[in-house]
Amino acid sequence: MSTPTAEIWSVAQLTRRIKGLLENDIGTVWISGEISNWKLAASGHAYFTLKDADSQIDAVMFKGRLNRLRFTPESGLEVLAQGSVSVYERRGNYQIILNDMQPKGVGALQLAFEKLKKKLHAEGLFDEAIKKPLPLFPKRIGIVTSPTGAAIRDILNVIERRFAHVHILLYPTRVQGDEAAPEIAHAIQTLDTHGVDVMIVGRGGGSLEDLWPFNEEVVVRAIHEASTPIISAVGHEVDFSLSDFAADLRAPTPSAAAELVVQEQQAIADTVQQYKKRLYRSLKHRLEQARYRLNQAGGSNALQRPEELLRQRQQEADDLRMRLEDALQDQAIHQRHRLEKLHRSLELLSPVIQLHRAQERLQALQQRLLQNRNTGVIQSRSRLNPLAAKLNALSPIAILDRGYALAFKEPEGALLRSAEELKKNDTVRVRLGKGSVSATVTAIEESNHA
Repeated sequence: MSTPTAEIWSVAQLTRRIKGLLENDIGTVWISGEISNWKLAASGHAYFTLKDADSQIDAVMFKGRLNRLRFTPESGLEVLAQGSVSVYERRGNYQIILNDMQPKGVGALQLAFEKLKKKLHAEGLFDEAIKKPLPLFPKRIGIVTSPTGAAIRDILNVIERRFAHVHILLYPTRVQGDEAAPEIAHAIQTLDTHGVDVMIVGRGGGSLEDLWPFNEEVVVRAIHEASTPIISAVGHEVDFSLSDFAADLRAPTPSAAAELVVQEQQAIADTVQQYKKRLYRSLKHRLEQARYRLNQAGGSNALQRPEELLRQRQQEADDLRMRLEDALQDQAIHQRHRLEKLHRSLELLSPVIQLHRAQERLQALQQRLLQNRNTGVIQSRSRLNPLAAKLNALSPIAILDRGYALAFKEPEGALLRSAEELKKNDTVRVRLGKGSVSATVTAIEESNHA
């Protein structure tokens, strides 16, 4: 094997040479393609692929550049991107490092506007129910705008022409550029804490890019969170910003905002004059009615002869008093009679009287019971004695006393009526007139009816 005579490069040297050639010969380019495999690292850098129908290239966009985009990249989105071709030396892959990117076919600003509008609307920042009314006569007006622009001059001219006695607080800010949005949001928060009655936030006309700070989320949220009523006056009448939707009222121009925030002095004076005339006519009408009633009352008999009216009222009072006394006396008599009747009824129903009467009835019943008992005993005894004698005469025991006897078969105890019911050695019990005896059958004689 022959030894190579040419210079031998390391892999790193070759990779750096290729990187230098790509960066120097190609440099910065614009590229069109579709985002694929979009990944956002924890560091905030984005790694993805740009591809078309025939090829693809790795792409990187670092955090600082990514945060300046006016839209949110995602896989599947067609974009125009600007960046430098380079090589990632560790893997030897060539890639493009992007500095800017915008949607293809749709302006990045417009796409960002629609996406943020949809998001904030879903959160309720544009709800009409939370809009605050403007004060009728504001004393302190806060203005957030550029101190050198046409907007502040227009606002001051309108306010001075309409109502000179107003205190104006201007918080100067930038109204375009990347630093404008944070300044505007901070100005709104500061004036909100300084007790202004109403606030105008806006600027004159310009392109979408010029007006963009008023579409930034930080400004929209500052308007939404302010407790002071805010009028948004951004651009011309045809221009709309997200600040317009979040504000309590939108004015087509800064001048129109000034007209809305203050009432015209002459218009207020005319209104006061109208109220004054209406009040005068009302008072005049009521005075005429009162004068008419006074004249009517002056011609009445009561006012012509007041002493007669007093006498009539005194007589009516005496009559009512006598009627009341009679009614009270009749009522007293009626109540007395009713009370006496109730007293008699109570006496009749008294427990003592009821008990006494019950005792008397009990004693009478006891005497009747004793008499009836003695009489009944005598009558029962007179009826019982003949019946006892008659029963004794018919008693079988009495017959036994005359010498007869009753024989019972043992152990059954059955009364014997015939000798045929017995057999030899049976036991019988014989009942005599006095006492009884037991015997054993030793012989049985045949029946002899004779």
